[in-house]
Amino acid sequence: MINHSLSLTSLIDKNNLQSIAGPLLIIMILAMMVLPLPPFFLDVLFTFNIALSIIVLLVSLYTKDALDFVAFPTVLLITTLLRLSLNVASTRVVLMEGHSGPDAAGKVIEAFGHFLVGGNFAVGIVVFIILVVINFVVITKGAGRIAEVSARFTLDAMPGKQMAIDADLNAGLIGEAEAKKRRATIAQEADFYGSMDGASKFVRGDAIAGILIMVITIIGGLVVGVFQHDLDVSEAAKNYTILTIGDGLVAQIPSLIISTAAGMVVSRVSSDQDLGQQVVGQLFNKPQVLFLTAGILGVMGLIPGMPNFVFLLLASIIASIAYFKSSYQPESETAPEEITSSPIAETEGREASWNDVMPVDMLGLEVGYRLIPLVDKTQQGDLLKRINGIRKKFAQEVGFLPPVVHIRDNLELRPNAYRITLKGSVIGQAESYNGMCLAINPGQATITLPGVNTSDPAFGLPAVWIELTLKDDAQANGYTVVDPSTVVTTHVNHLMRSHAAELLGREELQKLFDHLGRSIPKLTEDLIPKLLPLATVQKVLQNLLDEGVHIRDIRTIIDVLTEHAARTQDINELTVFVRVALGRSILEQLFLQVRNYK
Repeated sequence: MINHSLSLTSLIDKNNLQSIAGPLLIIMILAMMVLPLPPFFLDVLFTFNIALSIIVLLVSLYTKDALDFVAFPTVLLITTLLRLSLNVASTRVVLMEGHSGPDAAGKVIEAFGHFLVGGNFAVGIVVFIILVVINFVVITKGAGRIAEVSARFTLDAMPGKQMAIDADLNAGLIGEAEAKKRRATIAQEADFYGSMDGASKFVRGDAIAGILIMVITIIGGLVVGVFQHDLDVSEAAKNYTILTIGDGLVAQIPSLIISTAAGMVVSRVSSDQDLGQQVVGQLFNKPQVLFLTAGILGVMGLIPGMPNFVFLLLASIIASIAYFKSSYQPESETAPEEITSSPIAETEGREASWNDVMPVDMLGLEVGYRLIPLVDKTQQGDLLKRINGIRKKFAQEVGFLPPVVHIRDNLELRPNAYRITLKGSVIGQAESYNGMCLAINPGQATITLPGVNTSDPAFGLPAVWIELTLKDDAQANGYTVVDPSTVVTTHVNHLMRSHAAELLGREELQKLFDHLGRSIPKLTEDLIPKLLPLATVQKVLQNLLDEGVHIRDIRTIIDVLTEHAARTQDINELTVFVRVALGRSILEQLFLQVRNYK
């Protein structure tokens, strides 16, 4: 019995109730199409439909990003099905009980049929058609077009956004969890706008269905009233038309509200403000505009024959708002100075601490402002991706993962200049011209090209910066042509390999042995720290890297050090033993270098 009660409690918990609410609602909506409903239940459901549409509109107004209301396409479908089901259910009641009077289908339909249009079915038909036209032609069509274009541009931008995330991840700017979250957001954004593009078709079909249902109900009501209930044609037309118009209006008004909410969601630009804050903050933020508007309205209010009181009243109200905005503006402008001065005073007043010591970047790349597009992901800059590529290639060929290259702009540099730093010191600098190409002369060029003469920053070969239109001519005449990103990347790669020994710090070596410990834990444990300290192994590997010897074959290196560590702790002797053991790979490396040089 206890187990049964516990299982029952788990079935009715909050999560389970939420999970069954959706399917239960859909089943109830579909059941309304076939099951007869009394007028009281129709009143309750029509009122619920209006309340639901208002809730959806208010939620859309207070969302700050389209993805904050990611369930909106599904809500749009559910509300459309609800309206259609209510139309079917109310049409059944109108045709069956319409002869009995205007309240045959419930008080809500009666109120919309009499109060809103004054009981005049001609006015009701016109109002209904106008609402349908506004909903169908203006709001729904515009929202659908925005969603279609947004979905297209979102899908087109997905590869670039994914590459930018990968670049930030590889550059160490974000972690794996943040990268995964951003990828999910991009995919969700594409799915949302694609779903909104399709969901807008539901509202359009709902408007068409509303017109058809109205026509069919009026014709059907005339037939039923005249031939089955022996009513006069005029009386049957009045009863059934008023009921049909009330039914149509009570469905189209929530439909118009939902369509407006859809337009609000897809047309807004993501920010940290909701729609009301954006509109009020941007539309009424400039006193000059308000003063000019008030002046124009005031002049129009002085024209004879115009509604002078209304124009002058509104002009005075707008002028008052502009006056208060202008008087408040200087205070808001002086606020930043006060805000910025307080941290300075706080900094001067507090004691110096270790937090003031900022570590330098192991590897850094500083660029002038004209080279910022090369690293700006919004301008299709691919420098981050390329640097990530050379780090991977370095790890595969040299044998350890180099530190992340931290890139930042430096306004003190020349606009086209860049410099590469190692532990805060400059180890290389040059210029790269964005929008041009570097034509390098490997010794086989046959012509002289117009441009900015220079030399290849990585290898010192004679080169010239040329316009993009001369790229094909330069390649045809023996030049090697590369783009600005390749110039910077090649320079960084060359300096990384030249300073590989300095890049192998204690942290990098520890991470290398941690990585090896997952596959060969016994081999690394026998060497460090039982036979040799980590600093000695680091120095041996740095000696090899200084000589240009790769340390990819780390297993052989560990075997040799383990074998000879018991006899000697001398770093130079251990380096000799390792060098001899790596003889085959050293010769192969030299052979590849000679072949690539030729």
